[in-house]
Amino acid sequence: MCQDVLQVAKELKSRSAAYNSGKASLQSLERKLDGTLQNCSLTELIRKEDLVVSEYLTTLLVFVPRRSYAHWESTYECLSDLVVPRSSRKLLEDKEGGIFAVTLFKKAVCDFKGKAQENKFFVREYCLDLPSCEFKVFVHWLKVHFSQLSVAWIHLKALRVFVELALRYGLPVRYQALLLQADRKQSKRLEDELAYLFGYLDPTATASKAEVWMDGWI
Repeated sequence: MCQDVLQVAKELKSRSAAYNSGKASLQSLERKLDGTLQNCSLTELIRKEDLVVSEYLTTLLVFVPRRSYAHWESTYECLSDLVVPRSSRKLLEDKEGGIFAVTLFKKAVCDFKGKAQENKFFVREYCLDLPSCEFKVFVHWLKVHFSQLSVAWIHLKALRVFVELALRYGLPVRYQALLLQADRKQSKRLEDELAYLFGYLDPTATASKAEVWMDGWI
């Protein structure tokens, strides 16, 4: 049980570091929003509706300089045999150039990127859903392991209660442990009532403060 808890704590530290690193990278990219379309973050500029993503297909975002628009339209289908014909769409534009979306098969991405670079086209990287996906995965992991840790914690509490009872009241074990769930506002009152009903079982609870103080000096 202790080994499981230590393993969860170790994995939590690792996952927290990875999530914080990803979050910092995202913030760094978002600070580049004031740049040109060639280097700024596209996270806040591209809509999911502009992208085609499936089991086999994906969408690449390509920055094309203004002077190369005609060249792009005449050559993008030839950069790979697996480009979807007539899939080029201009999504964004600034004074330097535009962002074009092109759809192709996933297995042709590397080949397309290489040939695009040769033609002075710049394939932009984007991960629109990555932060939210990572957050959801992280939260799901926390929920699952919180449940496991809660079970381990309750087991330890039960063991402690059993040991305390055996040490306090001796053997044979003829006790009944109960778990009471009270309203938070009534918890103090419940503690007082339990102390009143069962305080006689604990010698230190019935002793006066003076007696307890004297016991400490004898």
